Amino acid sequence: MKAGKLPQDLLARLLERLPDHPRLLLGPGVGRDAAAIDLGNGRVLVATADPVTFAADQIGRYAVHVNANDVACLGATPAWFMATVLLPEGAPETLAEEIFEQIRTACEELSVIPIGGHTEVTLGIGRPIISGTMLGEVTEEKLVRTGDARPGDHVVLTAGIAIEGTAVLAREAAGALRRADVPPDVIDRAAGWLASPGISIVAAARAACATGCVRALHDPTEGGLSTALSELAYASNLAAGVRVEDVPVLPETSQICQALRLNPLGLLASGSLLIVAAPEHCASVIHALEDEDIRATCIGDLTSGERGAIIDRRSQQPLARFERDELARFLEAFDESG
Repeated sequence: MKAGKLPQDLLARLLERLPDHPRLLLGPGVGRDAAAIDLGNGRVLVATADPVTFAADQIGRYAVHVNANDVACLGATPAWFMATVLLPEGAPETLAEEIFEQIRTACEELSVIPIGGHTEVTLGIGRPIISGTMLGEVTEEKLVRTGDARPGDHVVLTAGIAIEGTAVLAREAAGALRRADVPPDVIDRAAGWLASPGISIVAAARAACATGCVRALHDPTEGGLSTALSELAYASNLAAGVRVEDVPVLPETSQICQALRLNPLGLLASGSLLIVAAPEHCASVIHALEDEDIRATCIGDLTSGERGAIIDRRSQQPLARFERDELARFLEAFDESG
């Protein structure tokens, strides 16, 4: 297998073998990025674990935010963070100091408490890797269950796609972008996207959930929007139709993807949030987000059909699927070329 997520059918088979438990309100499954555990008295613990392997620059910040995003997608508030930090042989002490400071400041921004983890210098890796765990809490009545979408529900996307992938490319492959004649100001702006517009969807999830109209939430990450839509539909045993022309793509993303011959629909996409709501509540959700200065666009709907299938509404053809993230594909070729 190549670098990236496991194939969806393989992952589904593996997860089906895992045991259930009466206190497990939401367990493992395709499209489920966090678990919900009944603590009693209406309290629910939400837990997730997610690594950061593509990025080296600002990796500590990435690790905090991608894990907080998964907790927020269940309607919970991120609260406690743990990290396993793996450093390559020969790494300077300053690298460890930088990563710890990135984790500390990112946690502070979200009012999250770092509670421990593990750090070591590891054989056989060429760049730092962080595996994070985020814990949060929510009441059972406000828990957003990943598989609760229904046929006819609308799908809203916040911000624009591939914010994270664009930022990583600008930081990790600036030389390749300059050689492809991408203007320096475009590269510089994209490199700053980690902070603004940022890869956190916690505020967007909070604003959407406050309406009381959300059926499901899912944040596009590895494999981009295309993979996230498939996972979202799969979790509810549905298919989806998307109006590709309505999908917001920031100009910098378009320019960088065109220069590197990448498809933004399959590019690492933390920073945007998929929100499912009934048709009659879609406008209310969008207005609530816009009141918080969060861009929101209805891009399609969910329907009965082949589980996890995604159709482009205009062409009525299947949306492009990505066996691996476009960033992983590019970085592999980039490393091989030196």
